Amino acid sequence: MAVVVETTIGDFTIDLYTEERPQTCRNFLKLCKLKYYNWNLFHSVQSNFIAQTGDPTGTGKGGESVYGIVLGEKARYYEAEQMPKIKHDRSGLLSMVNCGNNMLGSQFFITLAPELQSLDGHHCVFGEIAEGLEIVLKLNETICDGDHRPYQDIRISHTVILEDPFEDPKNFVVPDQSPPPTREALMSDRIGADEVIDDTAGMTTEEIVEMQKEKEAKARATILEIVGDIPDAEMAPPENVLFVCKLNPVTTDDDLEIIFSRFGKIVGCEVIRDRQTGDSLQYAFIEFGDRKSCEEAYFKMDNVLIDDRRIHVDFSQSVAKMRWKGKGKGIQYFDDKGNETTSENRRKKKDEFRNKDDARSRRENGNRYMEEVPDHRKHERRKDVDRGNSDCSHNGEKYVSKEEKRQESSRERYEFDVRRGKERRRRSRDRSGGRNRDKSKERDRNKRESDKEHKRKKKRYDRAGSNISSDDTRHEKHKEKHSSHKKKRNRDRSRERYEESEKRKRR
Repeated sequence: MAVVVETTIGDFTIDLYTEERPQTCRNFLKLCKLKYYNWNLFHSVQSNFIAQTGDPTGTGKGGESVYGIVLGEKARYYEAEQMPKIKHDRSGLLSMVNCGNNMLGSQFFITLAPELQSLDGHHCVFGEIAEGLEIVLKLNETICDGDHRPYQDIRISHTVILEDPFEDPKNFVVPDQSPPPTREALMSDRIGADEVIDDTAGMTTEEIVEMQKEKEAKARATILEIVGDIPDAEMAPPENVLFVCKLNPVTTDDDLEIIFSRFGKIVGCEVIRDRQTGDSLQYAFIEFGDRKSCEEAYFKMDNVLIDDRRIHVDFSQSVAKMRWKGKGKGIQYFDDKGNETTSENRRKKKDEFRNKDDARSRRENGNRYMEEVPDHRKHERRKDVDRGNSDCSHNGEKYVSKEEKRQESSRERYEFDVRRGKERRRRSRDRSGGRNRDKSKERDRNKRESDKEHKRKKKRYDRAGSNISSDDTRHEKHKEKHSSHKKKRNRDRSRERYEESEKRKRR
């Protein structure tokens, strides 16, 4: 048995479970026949859960069964059917709303998502969407308030029964035509179902663009508030703090402070570092004494080269660890635990990270240099390191000064340039036709000529045929004769030597 339900967002067809739920299907069909559901609101829509309707009052507290209409107030509700059990296992199922104590009236809901096990055993499933499921799933995109009430009304405008196998109860009066909507039914403080929404009506192009930018800014602020980057979406970032990114890992706080101090007084400059390793994360925040200096640095320092890196500069948008006290009152800083930090504590932490970074870079550069330099220079390098260790240390780890580091790096660059120059001269000599290249060319030429001569001889031997074989046989016989003669001569010599030795013994 099927019923077509027409709504303000589209039409869909319902197949009823008349064999499994005969009483509930009879109640639903007779209410549709009475046009009871006409102009009913979808008064509760929960995305990816359910969409509820069937209450003429639109409050979710009204509605009655067909038995209450025919028999009176005492028969307003009827007992739900529990067997067989039908689960809410897919989208597009129709289920009656349990009004308490397993009693049902006229309200029902449509499932908007699969596997809603929390509804099983509490509400009675009596049908499913056979056609137009995509219309029903549009309800997932409905914008609602905190009570799940849509801001724009969605109503059932008409119901059409395709087939009704149940008899009408006594005193059941079928209306001749669909009743018009009453004023009370259409009374709503929301946007009308047929009302066209146009927020830009009567606005100029500039106003529309400004409104769109404002909406995007609010959306971004809300996202930052959700992820914990800012404590309040309405909070404005400070106007005198600059965000600098794409930094070289070797760039320090002091370097940035020296470079940006030409625009005005700097209250604080901090390169953000990893909490455990202390490595630079390659971005920093610079707080100026006034807004004008910050703006001047923003316009002049973007895409500037610092330590072989082109930096990017923008106004700071993150206020997760700071509170803006107001214009002229400064900024209140907080650490990861939410405790307020003073400028002295931030300076101590900055010095600690700087000392760790210097010690680590000294070890890395020293080890790399000791591996590259010749053996006769290693002793000198150790002297240099010991000389630098005499006046500075940190936590027992000694390191050289920055000036010695610069001298060391310049010496390494000089040696590298010398090696590179030798290699370039050698390559240019080879390209200009040097002695080694001439010899290789001569060897290649001789080899090609010998290969050609070998091929010519082979062709000549192949043409000779049997002559080659006879020559080979004659050569073998001569070789054999010669070897036998040589053996005989050796035997004669050995015999003569033996006889001479015997004669000497007899004497």
